[in-house]
Amino acid sequence: MSTSQQTDPLIGRLVDGRYRVRARIARGGMATVYVATDLRLERRVALKVMHGHLSDDTVFQSRFIQEARAAARLADPHVVNVFDQGQDGDMAYLVMEYLPGITLRELLREQRRLTVPQAVSILDAVLSGLAAAHRAGIVHRDVKPENVLLAEDGRIKIGDFGLARATTANTASGAQLLGTIAYLAPELVTRGTADARSDIYAIGIMLYEMLTGEQPYKGEQPMQIAFQHATDSVPRPSVKNPGVPEPLDELVLWATEKSPDERPIDAREMLQRLREIERELGITPNVTRTGPVGVIRETGVQTGELTAVLPAAATGPTAAIDDADNAGRLRRATRRRRTRGAWLVVLVLLLAALAGGLGWWFGSGPGSLVPVADVTGVTSFQEASDILAQDSLVATEQGENSLEVPAGTVIRTDPTGGTRVDRDSSVTVFVSLGPAAADFGSFAGVAEADARATLEAQSVGVPEESATFFTDAAAGTVIGVSIRPAGAPDDGSGDVACLDGCSVHQGDTARLQVSLGPLPDVAGESEGKARSTLEGLQLVVADPSQTEASDQVDEGRVIRLIGKDDGGWLAPGDTVTLVVSTGPPLFAVPNLVDLTLAEARKAAEDAGFTIDYDDRWDAFPDPFTRVESQKPDAGDMEPRGTVISLRIAAAL
Repeated sequence: MSTSQQTDPLIGRLVDGRYRVRARIARGGMATVYVATDLRLERRVALKVMHGHLSDDTVFQSRFIQEARAAARLADPHVVNVFDQGQDGDMAYLVMEYLPGITLRELLREQRRLTVPQAVSILDAVLSGLAAAHRAGIVHRDVKPENVLLAEDGRIKIGDFGLARATTANTASGAQLLGTIAYLAPELVTRGTADARSDIYAIGIMLYEMLTGEQPYKGEQPMQIAFQHATDSVPRPSVKNPGVPEPLDELVLWATEKSPDERPIDAREMLQRLREIERELGITPNVTRTGPVGVIRETGVQTGELTAVLPAAATGPTAAIDDADNAGRLRRATRRRRTRGAWLVVLVLLLAALAGGLGWWFGSGPGSLVPVADVTGVTSFQEASDILAQDSLVATEQGENSLEVPAGTVIRTDPTGGTRVDRDSSVTVFVSLGPAAADFGSFAGVAEADARATLEAQSVGVPEESATFFTDAAAGTVIGVSIRPAGAPDDGSGDVACLDGCSVHQGDTARLQVSLGPLPDVAGESEGKARSTLEGLQLVVADPSQTEASDQVDEGRVIRLIGKDDGGWLAPGDTVTLVVSTGPPLFAVPNLVDLTLAEARKAAEDAGFTIDYDDRWDAFPDPFTRVESQKPDAGDMEPRGTVISLRIAAAL
């Protein structure tokens, strides 16, 4: 047990001869809450004791007693029960139901935002309890997560009716505007009036916070938040949490309408709509609607077992949690009377400052302005225009090219989201036109580096490696450009040829073909040397080479190179074949034996050969000549032009 617990004079005390105080749970501006044992009924209860320095103040005493009477009138499983109210000497107290567990505020701190089923289950229970209060003519006036209790056994209850008032007395002075600022209805700020619909507004803000993990309005000063309630519209929760279903979006907007007449008339009407939404979404609230009162034993109470049934600031939004000892012992009755007048003066000054601030805020200050909604990412101008129109702003469309944002989607606004501007101001909405056009002239013969720079300057991507080929163009110059539009298939069917110029779009991708210069001429070189030269250029040379007879190329020398079948450009890694000469072609020597000299000459010439003989036989008439023998012999294979030597004899 902490030191403050040990020094609290009420710990261990028997109050009114019936309630044994066990431990302190929480301390607020009006009262301190303890866990105690009701000795008469043998049950654990929460004992709410009004601070001693307020005990002789009739206003606070009446409000304290009013809480007991208001809550006691409610018989609903979702309202914290009030069992008793009494006075023990100068100590006024309430006896309430003790609920071990946590508050909704603690759950939100741990989980940040709730799931849709969690939020619906809690809202169902809170609306059920609040509906009972509204039926009884009671306005809670301080609905907030701190006052929603989540018991360990699954029960969900709303408590702290310390600010509750009958609906027939619905006006509130500045001193009575004690509802937490974050959940304050606009009419409480502007007119100081409240009824059941003011509770509905707070419920709507609380539902927004459960679904998104944050409150819709923020500010450094309470006045800033208060006047946002009076001037701004609560946004849809799905803007912050896309997982929120549309029916819950609409429920939040309905509950938080600035005009009370446009909200549900009371908690019962809002609960009926929630039950319809539950059926639409197929959600069954996980709510324990009843719960027995447990019997406790007279054993020691460990503070670690206790969970506050009321929030620390149980009696007002501006009450700070104070862990010091009971403040009642620090005030004397005479000093209370003396200081009360000073506080009234301070209160009057504060109200005057509030009135002046109100005039400034709405006249020329931030209250006359509205924030520009952040519509970045909205997929149409019309939708963005509708969102801005909710805050009385006029949208003007402006197209803008973008590589990142799809066409038709909002890129940004001017003024930017969050900027506060006058109502009916014009807001320029920049809508993506998609990538801009990129126009190019001819790339033929342009150096690779220059072509890359030209393409990249227009935001057309170029892979680091270009395709290279052996061509007659100068080495390093571009011989081909193809551009693939963004999103086009990889099979190249959508590629655009751009060597001679083209019009494409930024964000497309270009592929360059670059010349390596011409292949060296290996014709006439030896096969070995030609093979070595080509393999040095990373070409694959087929083995063995092809052979072919040639009259012009010596045997063993390269006649020509065979590349691709289609005659296309060769690239490193392609396969080529050498054609190597086997020397001149050979032909069969004709048979000239037994022919006359003239016949032999003609036969040899027809076969591509020449003859050699003793020219003295030219003096003889041809019929008297006969070839007796020849060299080379008939049938021998010899190159054309070979001389056939003849031996001629006289014909008999």
